[in-house]
Amino acid sequence: MKLLRVGEAGAERPAVRLDDGRIIDVSSAVNEIDGVWLEGGGVERLAAVLADGADRFPSVDPGTRIGPPVARPGHIIAIGLNFADHAKEAGMDLPTEPVVFSKAPSSYAGPDDDVLIPRGSTKTDWEVELGVVIGRTAEYLPDDEAAMAHVAGYCICNDVSERDFQLQHGPTWIKGKSARTFCPTGPWLVTSDEMPDPQSLAMTLSVNGELRQTGSTATMIFGVAHLVRYLSQFMVLEAGDLISTGTPPGVGMGMKPPVYLKAGDVMELEIEGLGRQRQAIRQA
Repeated sequence: MKLLRVGEAGAERPAVRLDDGRIIDVSSAVNEIDGVWLEGGGVERLAAVLADGADRFPSVDPGTRIGPPVARPGHIIAIGLNFADHAKEAGMDLPTEPVVFSKAPSSYAGPDDDVLIPRGSTKTDWEVELGVVIGRTAEYLPDDEAAMAHVAGYCICNDVSERDFQLQHGPTWIKGKSARTFCPTGPWLVTSDEMPDPQSLAMTLSVNGELRQTGSTATMIFGVAHLVRYLSQFMVLEAGDLISTGTPPGVGMGMKPPVYLKAGDVMELEIEGLGRQRQAIRQA
């Protein structure tokens, strides 16, 4: 199932994208797509309702804004340097354990919302990433099988980053990762039953029509199952939490000379099976 939320920011309604491409409003059956709904078996209940006939639900106008597919998470956890080629272009050693940092939940945005260059920024950069949404509370998971059983589904994330804030203002990365609009997510959440192998997905990102990033989740250093299990040893993962799993090479910081985003630029992202994003850049 492809779950999404449609409507103006702060007033999104639950929706589903059908196999024929139509989007239907399911707000009469689902109050909100959030951690409580996921943990309570909402996906299974909605699937049963749709199996009885999706035509009872109204179609969504094609021009309607698409918001992030799950209501604002309590925690956005990101993984750094999770592709060997990206670590190389960043001039950093390959990690022996996942590099973990957070993005402020206030950075969460819709897949096609404008990205705002923050005040004082000189090095705003792009990063296409596979997003993993937790489906039920996870703590001290024993193995990869248990980890995958706690995944609700997958989506596209753009881990927008301000490199000067990230790297020149102390050792903690969160400062360069958390500006408003720095986590465009969606357009939809593909439930895990429809994405049995998240480790074989092609990834691309272009800026102003020029391809900048190409890669595959197959080359992640630490795969989805490892990351979910690993993180559960250090924190409680709650339903609705979002894990952004790292980016392939081709970021602006790694270009020679480096190239960063400016007002008027347009980013376009795609991950196989998970849809597309498009963000215009403007100054905050």
